[in-house]
Amino acid sequence: MKRRDIKEALLQSKLMTEEKIAQLVKESKESGKSLVRVILVRKYLNEKQLLEFFESELDIPRVDLSSYLIDPSVIELVPANIAKKYGLVPLFKTGKTLSVAMIDPFDIQATDELRARTRMQVEVMAATPSDISAALNQYYGISGALEEVIQALGQPGKNAVKKEILEVAEDAPVSKLVSLIMVQAMEERASDVHIDPHEDSVVVRYRVDGIMHEASTSPLHLHAPMVARIKILSDLDIAESRLPQDGRMEFNYEGRQIDVRVSTYPSVHGEAVVMRLLDKQAMILSLQDLGFQDENLKIFQEIIKRPYGIILVTGPTGSGKTTTLYATLNSINSVDRNIITIEDPVEYELAGIRQAAVNVKAGLLFSTALRSMLRQDPDIILVGEIRDLETARIAIEAALTGHLVFATLHTNDAAGALTRLVEMGVEPFLVSSATAAVIAQRLVRTICPNCKTAYPIDPALLEQYEFFKKNNVKELYKGKGCRQCHDRGYRGRLAIFEQLVLNNEIKDLVLEKTPSHVIKAAALKAGMHTLREDGLLKTMQGKTTLDEVLRVTQLD
Repeated sequence: MKRRDIKEALLQSKLMTEEKIAQLVKESKESGKSLVRVILVRKYLNEKQLLEFFESELDIPRVDLSSYLIDPSVIELVPANIAKKYGLVPLFKTGKTLSVAMIDPFDIQATDELRARTRMQVEVMAATPSDISAALNQYYGISGALEEVIQALGQPGKNAVKKEILEVAEDAPVSKLVSLIMVQAMEERASDVHIDPHEDSVVVRYRVDGIMHEASTSPLHLHAPMVARIKILSDLDIAESRLPQDGRMEFNYEGRQIDVRVSTYPSVHGEAVVMRLLDKQAMILSLQDLGFQDENLKIFQEIIKRPYGIILVTGPTGSGKTTTLYATLNSINSVDRNIITIEDPVEYELAGIRQAAVNVKAGLLFSTALRSMLRQDPDIILVGEIRDLETARIAIEAALTGHLVFATLHTNDAAGALTRLVEMGVEPFLVSSATAAVIAQRLVRTICPNCKTAYPIDPALLEQYEFFKKNNVKELYKGKGCRQCHDRGYRGRLAIFEQLVLNNEIKDLVLEKTPSHVIKAAALKAGMHTLREDGLLKTMQGKTTLDEVLRVTQLD
């Protein structure tokens, strides 16, 4: 369809006057932009009006990319530079025809180049610029930048090897690539970025909702300038590649300062880099948002009202212990309480709470900080982690002398925390007297609400899991996969909990140095639900999947 058809259709639709259309055509010729792009830039029609016009007046189908999932093999048909140049996204292939979504379906140059590049017929559909932009970022984000970097630096043996590594690291393409890696990580809600050198390539991976996903693969000769750029930003020694290094940097994302903890590690094929992303201005969850069942939440809220005692939160690294403690402190924070923390590191800043970070070089350890904190007239103390006997003893003594103490331990379950303290050398009577409760937790991925679907439960599961049979469960839920969850079926996480409150029987068992499995049996008798039981309940409620619960509670 030729451009004059657009003018005629605009006139017939009465969306614009003949004078306005003539003005647009003149501006299009002077600027070199297409008529459609001039309309969008000048905002004579909004995105929705333009799509409706294409569909109703010109019979061009429109597509909603916000819920559209594209096969990676189709994306590979169109290079990133062409997709970004013309504002288009390939959708699907039918025989020798490629269907694409475009901002401007009348861009003849774009369709001609696509036909020449793909050797296929091209069928166009219309999509909004915002949807096209989001899709380009999702499907071409890093790969597009990689193409630019490779073209700018050249292949090995050319420009890339002629330049000093510092000079290459400061080049605009490399800087852009590193920035894009960070921005895309934030857009995908990644907690960590991994840059791993292999024998002939470098792989970038993101940890999203606790699971690693590959983001891009690039030639190995890009590894050195990428790592050098990250080291420069993190104030690390770029000349030292034989020893591990730790540093930090900050970058701005949508007006927020993101703190990045950087760690390098010398591997066989070069330095591996891991970056932990911390958004210090991120919203702290409330206790209600963490995943506590109503009964457990009421019990926990009563426990944290106590004037003294120690409350332990246990679980492996990355199980959400810090988030739980921050939500707890937020819920009990008030002007009449002095709350002090010692953490490693301070992940989020809490208003009205004095927070400090461990500084090994300066001699500020958990134990030394705890002694000083007790001279600061605290009401509530948070110890980021109990790692040694000295820290454990000081924390427990603080709990016995009128302070409410929160701390974390690395144990598999709640009962194991009590025996761990005894094994560390803390006297059993101190553990028994000081400990108010132990919370064990894990994080499970939540089902994507956009593609959540129910399916009938397998009868074999009813026989395998008495919990489902007892609760007469007929169906479970899963995510089919969509663009919003990157075809993973999950989006976000919540915690499953095991909450052990010490009663007289359990205190006596601790005094007798009883094994953890006996203490656990007593806690179950008193009404405690295990991590797996809490997870199965959340599965029944449609919050997560059975696979997720089994993944994090294999040893339960």
